[in-house]
Amino acid sequence: MVLADKDNGLDPRSPYLYGCVLGIYHVNAIYVGPRLSDYNSRQLKFLWVRWYFNTEPLHEWDTLKLDSVRFTPVNDENAFGFVDPSDVLRSCHIVPAFSSKKVHSDGIGLSRLAKDSDDWRRYYIIRYG
Repeated sequence: MVLADKDNGLDPRSPYLYGCVLGIYHVNAIYVGPRLSDYNSRQLKFLWVRWYFNTEPLHEWDTLKLDSVRFTPVNDENAFGFVDPSDVLRSCHIVPAFSSKKVHSDGIGLSRLAKDSDDWRRYYIIRYG
C-alpha cells in the first residue's frame, strides 16, 4: 500500500495504490554522470510489483463495506512497476472475492512470473486501524 500520485497513469479514484510484491531486489550501482564525486558503488533497493486498481470508489468507514480492487491486466503498460521500499505505507490483506470466480477458468494465464493464472475477478482490501 503506497500513496497514489495522480500523474502516474493508474486509477485516480483512490488516495492509495495497492500492489502485489513479485520480487524484492537490490542493485549495487556506480554513478558516472555529471558531478561525479567518486566511483564507490551505492546499493539501491526496490520492489517489483503488479498493480491492482479500484473497481469502485473507496467506501467510508461508516458504510461497513470493504473496498474492492482487481489486477490491472498483464498486457497493460501500467500493470507492473518498481517501488522504493521506503514509499510503502503499510501492508494490508487483499482477499479474493470468492463469489466473483477466477479470471482464467482453465488455469492458464499470460505470465508465469506474474502468476496471473490464479487471478480472481475481484479482491477485497482489509485494512486495519
